[in-house]
Amino acid sequence: MDITLPILILAIPITMFLVLGIGGVKMSHKMAGFLGIIGMGTTATLAYIVAFTYFFSGDPLFIIDGVRQQYQVFDVTWLAFTQHLVVNLGFLLDPISAMMLIVITTISFMVHLYSWGYMEGEQGFQRYYAFLSLFSFSMLGLVVATNIFQMYIFWELVGVSSYLLIGFYYKLPSAVSASKKAFIVTRFADLGFLIGILLLSFYTDTFDFISLTSNPESVLASTGGATFMGASVLTWAMVLIFTGGMGKSAMMPLHIWLPDAMEGPTPVSALIHAATMVVAGVYLVARMFPVYCVVDAALTFVTCVGAITAFYAAVVACAQIDIKRILAFSTISQIAFMMVSLGCAYDHPVEGVHYAGLGYMAGMFHLFTHAMFKALLFLGAGALIHAVHSNNYTAMGGLRKYMPITHWTFLIGCLAIAGIWPFAGFFSKDEMLAAMFSRHWFWGAWMTMVAGLTAFYMFRMYFMVFWWEENPHYKEHKPHDAPWQMSLPLLFLAAVSCVAGWIPFGEFVTWDGAPYHIHIELSVAATSIIVALAAIGLAAAMYMKKNEMPSKVKAIWPGLWTAANRRFYWDEIYMFITHKIIFGIICKSIAWFDRHVIDATMDAFAKVTQKSSYAIRGMQSGEIQTYVGWYIAGAVALAAVTWLCLI
Repeated sequence: MDITLPILILAIPITMFLVLGIGGVKMSHKMAGFLGIIGMGTTATLAYIVAFTYFFSGDPLFIIDGVRQQYQVFDVTWLAFTQHLVVNLGFLLDPISAMMLIVITTISFMVHLYSWGYMEGEQGFQRYYAFLSLFSFSMLGLVVATNIFQMYIFWELVGVSSYLLIGFYYKLPSAVSASKKAFIVTRFADLGFLIGILLLSFYTDTFDFISLTSNPESVLASTGGATFMGASVLTWAMVLIFTGGMGKSAMMPLHIWLPDAMEGPTPVSALIHAATMVVAGVYLVARMFPVYCVVDAALTFVTCVGAITAFYAAVVACAQIDIKRILAFSTISQIAFMMVSLGCAYDHPVEGVHYAGLGYMAGMFHLFTHAMFKALLFLGAGALIHAVHSNNYTAMGGLRKYMPITHWTFLIGCLAIAGIWPFAGFFSKDEMLAAMFSRHWFWGAWMTMVAGLTAFYMFRMYFMVFWWEENPHYKEHKPHDAPWQMSLPLLFLAAVSCVAGWIPFGEFVTWDGAPYHIHIELSVAATSIIVALAAIGLAAAMYMKKNEMPSKVKAIWPGLWTAANRRFYWDEIYMFITHKIIFGIICKSIAWFDRHVIDATMDAFAKVTQKSSYAIRGMQSGEIQTYVGWYIAGAVALAAVTWLCLI
């Protein structure tokens, strides 16, 4: 493959960032938006060409005997630490990187187009498009990285660009606080990621993905059985690497930044939550999947963290009134769903399981479908906020009559995420649940319950927004559908959410590159649909028309409702730890020691020096007789010392 197209995929977004960032102030809003859209549209076109070439060309570089290969389009040396430990910069094509090229560029282009209407007239419009381009460049560089150190570099660039986008409204204290929160929390997670990378590279002498994943048993053997605190060094390395994924993908207990990230513009929320930043953790585990498979403890850890996070986020979403926060917790839950699916995959044939890597394929399938319908839901939420000027569903109700395009597209998104046939989410969710049941019935039953909660809180929001009693303010300000720049992405993503599930995904993306024909597990599918329909029915009974049922439910479990509404007090816990323990006790003690011991010691040295200088300054009187006297005294003293040493 010619390296021109892959280079342009990375070069165009970073060029647009520089052009809009440096020269944007000289441009009109329309010109800046037009350049950003054209740049991202061109990047998306090139990404589609590269991905389709990889999947459909039949080139021996990409597929051999029906097995898709990992192909390094280019790989140049950047840093050479030792003969074996070398950091390269390159472009890796394989099933998941090609799939991610499609996902990232599609969602990013839709967000660019949507923002042209949504952000019209906003101060800093040019800066906004510059940040979007930087974010897209960072994510594209992350997914095509040929080695884990290159991935880490772009991983940090994603963190920086997300900080800029979340804090776009920098004059709002809440936006500034949210951006700092996201940056700090993910930095702590990334520290673990970096330590894990260093541990892994120390024992394997490589950063290269192909070297690490082609023969994972050799990676395990390279540690020589070294252990630390009862676990192998490789286990620690992979768990620490996963902490980076926990931060980016907002897994418990590093999830607190994501709901607050809603302070950024709504299109940014769609970009971060749908296809890019939050799926980076899932992509990391998928990229290192063969290594995780030889470290069963680390893979079990991934599964447990995902299962707990999925349930927690789903419960919290049931008690929120801000539609963007509901979608934020929905994202946390769905990302955790993918983590559990990866954790339930095998890398070897297992009796009674029709495909060992089903969990891997299903997780990637859901990453693809979720990106489409979650972007649809966030952009639909943006259209609602644009119409009623509020994030809370309490300011909405009965909007189906006023906003038909938004209503129908939002309904498609809700049906897709609830896993209702024939929408996209049904197919990917069925495969994930099948993988979980094949691993252990507990994981399947647990995540089926989470899927039911998902259907409930999504349709709770849908009915409250579109069916509940109309807001009286509609008489003063009549809501209406968004302009075409915003409606077109909604229609496109709705269409994709309807048909994406019918793509034979297993023919293209599997853990070992071998094609797999998806089989619908009828028992699993029937169970999940029944659970979803029951949850939707309950939501309809409670929230389709104004009634007393929601108040009665709150009255039955007031403590649970309050706790869920307050996110089970995780923010308060972190504030207590940081302000009371870290700042109030640890930092205060360190400050006292610094001020009263270290500073006092230095002050004492200064005072002694000062007083000594005052005491001996008479020696520098300027009188020749005094100098001669001191000279003679010094000579005598020196002679005496010399005599004593010689006798």
